[in-house]
Amino acid sequence: MNKEMVIVLDFGGQYNQLIARRVRECNVYCEVHPHSMSLDAIKAMNPKGIIFTGGPNSVYKEDSPTCSKEIFEMGIPILGICYGSQLMSHLLGGSVATAPVSEYGKTEVDIEEGSCIFEGISKKTICWMSHTDYIESAPEGFTVTAHTPVCPVAAMECTDKKLYAVQFHPEVMHTQEGMKMLSNFVYNVCGCTGDWKMASFAETTIRELREKIGNGKVLCALSGGVDSSVAAVMLSKAIGKQLTCVFVDHGLLRKNEGDEVEEVFGPKGSYELNFIRINAQERFYSKLAGIEEPEQKRKIIGEEFIRVFEEEAQKIGSVDFLVQGTIYPDVIESGLGKSAVIKSHHNVGGLPDYVDFKEIIEPLRLLFKDEVRKVGLELGIPEYLVFRQPFPGPGLGIRIIGDVTAEKVRIVQDADAIYREEIAKAGVDKTLGQYFAALSNMRSVGVMGDERTYDYAVVLRAVSTSDFMTAEAAPIPWDVLHLVASRIVNEVKGVNRVLYDCTGKPPATIEFE
Repeated sequence: MNKEMVIVLDFGGQYNQLIARRVRECNVYCEVHPHSMSLDAIKAMNPKGIIFTGGPNSVYKEDSPTCSKEIFEMGIPILGICYGSQLMSHLLGGSVATAPVSEYGKTEVDIEEGSCIFEGISKKTICWMSHTDYIESAPEGFTVTAHTPVCPVAAMECTDKKLYAVQFHPEVMHTQEGMKMLSNFVYNVCGCTGDWKMASFAETTIRELREKIGNGKVLCALSGGVDSSVAAVMLSKAIGKQLTCVFVDHGLLRKNEGDEVEEVFGPKGSYELNFIRINAQERFYSKLAGIEEPEQKRKIIGEEFIRVFEEEAQKIGSVDFLVQGTIYPDVIESGLGKSAVIKSHHNVGGLPDYVDFKEIIEPLRLLFKDEVRKVGLELGIPEYLVFRQPFPGPGLGIRIIGDVTAEKVRIVQDADAIYREEIAKAGVDKTLGQYFAALSNMRSVGVMGDERTYDYAVVLRAVSTSDFMTAEAAPIPWDVLHLVASRIVNEVKGVNRVLYDCTGKPPATIEFE
C-alpha cells in the first residue's frame, strides 16, 4: 500500500491491538506482526517506525521471545514498550533484572526535560505500570528520560539511533498523557504526516474492488451487523447489480431487526443490489426444540445457517467471489494474517465446500471496529445500523437460558426492546459498552391483579468496557431500572419478575451462554 506505516511487533502483549488502534487514531496506518518477522520482510514494508509490545516473559530467559540485534541498525525509529523496552536494553548491553519492588497500576512518573517523546508532557505524570522485571541500568549511549522511586529507568532513549523505550504502557487510557506520547513518537521521531483517513480509504477501496472484480458475480452473506453491512455497501457502490446479498432471518434476531435490515438493503432501500431474504424461523425453532446445552445450541444454529445459505447459493448459480466481513481483530486473533477460514458466526462457515468461487474478498480486513463504523458513516449507512449494539452470532438463542421456543423468543424480544428504548430515552446508552435483556429459565410466583402468577424472570445486563475482554457491571440509574422493570412486567406477557445482573467479566461472561 502506498501510505506511510508504523509496524507493531508482537512479543505476546495483551495490548498489541490497542497499540495499533492508538497509532491509527493519530491518522497513521499501523499493522501488527509477529516478533519473528524477518528483517527483509520489514524492509519490504518500508515502515516509518516500529513499536515493540509488552509481554509476560523475562528477557533474560533462553526461551523468551526475541529479535535480531540488526533491527536496531536499520535506521528505522523504534519504540519499546514494557517487555519491548527491556528487550531493547538486554540486547544492547543494558542490565535487566527482577525488580526489588514490582509496580502495577497507576504510578506517578518523573519526566526529565529535553526528550521529544515527552514534549508537552507534565513533569510528573500518571502512567500505567505492569512489570515484575525492570531495567537496572541503561545500555551505553542511552539517556534516562524518566524514573519512579523504585524504577530507575522508566524511560530511556538513544537519539543518535532513534531508539526509545518506556517501561509503562502509553497505549492504555490509565496513562493520562499516553496518546500525546505516542503522537510525539509518530510525528516528532518518525516524521509521519498523518495520511490515514477513512474517507480516502473508502474511496480507494471501492475503486480497487471495481478493478479487481470486473464483470464477475459476487455473493455476500448479510447479517445486518455493522461489518457485513459496510462490506455490502462498499461492494454495492463498486459493482452494483453484480452483487447478491443473502439475508437469513433465523427467528433469533432482536425485535423488528429483520424488517430494519430489509428496509435498508431490500428493493425499497437506497442501494443497488440484489437482496434475498430467507425467513427460516420455523426451521430453526424445529432444530432447536428441546435442546438446552449452550454449546449444542450454538452448533445447531451455526450449521443450520450454513445449510440455508448453501441452498440459496446453489439457486444463484456460479459465483466468482465471496464477500466476508472480516475485520482486523479477526485477523490478529486468528494468528496474525492466517485467517482465511470463514467463521461460522459470520454466517458463511463451511462455504468453500459448497460454492464455486474464485476468491474470498475481505474489504475491511485492515480495519478495527471503530474504523469500520467511520467508513459506514462515510458511505451513508444509517446511524442505527452503524452503531447497533454488539450481537452474538447465534442471536437470542444464547440469551434464552435452556430450550428455545417461539414463545420465549417473543418474550425476550419484547423485553429487550423496552429496555433499549428506555436506556436510549434516558441518554444512558452513550456510556455503555453493551446492554440487553435475557430470559432466565427460572419461573416464580407473583401477584398481578389480585391473582397468582407463575411466570418467567427477565434478566437485564449492562456493562462498561473498552475491549470486551474485561467488563464491569454498569451502574444504571435506579429510576431508569425501575421504569424498565415496571414496563416489562406490565407489557410483556409471561414475565412477573425482573432482575439486574451486577457481575463483572471475569468471573462472568458478558453473554449468558
